Amino acid sequence: MAQQTPTTKPTADGVWLGTLNVGTTTLRVQLHLQTTPATCTIDSVDQGAFGVPCTLTSQNDTLTIDVPAFKAHWTGKLSADGTALTGTFTQGADLPLTFARQATPIAPTPPKAPATDPAMPPVAIDDLQSVLDKDLAATLKSGALAPSTHTGVTIGVVQHGVRRIFTYGPAKPDSVFEIGSISKTFTALILAQMIEQHKVRLDEPVRELLPPNTVAKPTGSEITLLDLSDQHSGLPRMPDNFAPADPTNPYADYNAKLLYAYIAKQGVALPANAPFGYSNLGVGLLGQALANRAGKPYAELLHDQVTGPLGMTETAITLTPSMQSRFIQGYDGSHNPAHAWDLDALAGAGGIRSTAADMLTYLEAQLHPDHLPATATSAPNGKTLPAAIALDHILHADVGNGMHIALNWFQYDATGSFWHNGGTGGFSSYAIFNPAQDFAVIVLSNISPGPGAITDQLGLHIAQRLQGKPAISLAP
Repeated sequence: MAQQTPTTKPTADGVWLGTLNVGTTTLRVQLHLQTTPATCTIDSVDQGAFGVPCTLTSQNDTLTIDVPAFKAHWTGKLSADGTALTGTFTQGADLPLTFARQATPIAPTPPKAPATDPAMPPVAIDDLQSVLDKDLAATLKSGALAPSTHTGVTIGVVQHGVRRIFTYGPAKPDSVFEIGSISKTFTALILAQMIEQHKVRLDEPVRELLPPNTVAKPTGSEITLLDLSDQHSGLPRMPDNFAPADPTNPYADYNAKLLYAYIAKQGVALPANAPFGYSNLGVGLLGQALANRAGKPYAELLHDQVTGPLGMTETAITLTPSMQSRFIQGYDGSHNPAHAWDLDALAGAGGIRSTAADMLTYLEAQLHPDHLPATATSAPNGKTLPAAIALDHILHADVGNGMHIALNWFQYDATGSFWHNGGTGGFSSYAIFNPAQDFAVIVLSNISPGPGAITDQLGLHIAQRLQGKPAISLAP
């Protein structure tokens, strides 16, 4: 009798493409699914939105996909032959949406090279206001900063020790903003501080900073603190048990219990040659792990290790009454008022609020760690700050596109400038500093990242003006 070859049951792993019919509009929707461990991203191809995090749950042949950013979900079944996903997409209304398996994904259309304004001689800080007023004139009238958008920006610049703060729109010099993922650089500095204080090691497995028996020790290499900080941990951008009760404040109910439950399931094995992969989960886990080792909440650790020594009295996770009174209203990409974001277990990835003045203090410390004021180095935990900031800037990996990464700071290879940006549901931010040329810029805005925001462009434009280079155009 001939031996029968066992059949393998098909899985939903892979790339899927479907077409959503909304009235007279058709939109291509692309899914990237992995069932074990469960990971999921969704692309709205025709709207240019790629890599949007989603959560995948599956039971037998039934799959459910939740997309918090779109306030939507899809439920359906995998066909017996594994070639189709048939179900219903719900976003206000229920719409049929069937996906077909694809051999290769549709990639984003490469962006056009941005228009640039001609170079001028390097702009001195005392002349920057007049240059910006001219460069932003059209944008203030009918572009991203027009009055109808409600968008405001507060800009902080320091050049050779001279500070200036500029504002446009409803923002004020002392307005408080969410800084989003720039928070990751604070978590990296906490890590560097604790390394200099011999409380942790850069090559220490993160498993050793979690509560006992949280996750099993893998048989091979495992994720270290460095892997989390230089974004090479192999962890997905977001955990699959991220299911906010309130989509307008999505991180508020993601606590340490949920984080540990995810890590227990995901494991801490380090994939071989793990590529660069930007992960809110990874840096959030790093912040929680450091707080565990210190025996105090992340917010308190942030104050003890960074903001306290540097005298940053208006940088915190939780707003003081004074900060609350100056906390500017944020807006989403459609210019509707947005709810503030409160982060719990993932606070180290994006939970900090601050002002332009405080952020200039932070960036000046990055520029001159060897010349910190005595008030900083004599404060508790301040003695190690100079060495910690220097450690913070050591490059660890190539991340492509002409950039390397240090401890959560990215560096443009061509200019030597370090940078990071950030975004929440109602705010966007961009920080850049160049030690060799002795300048730093912080741009804080009350609109979420996306087509309606020019936060990153504005920050890069200012840096280019200070360097005498052609500057990315801000014209609408």
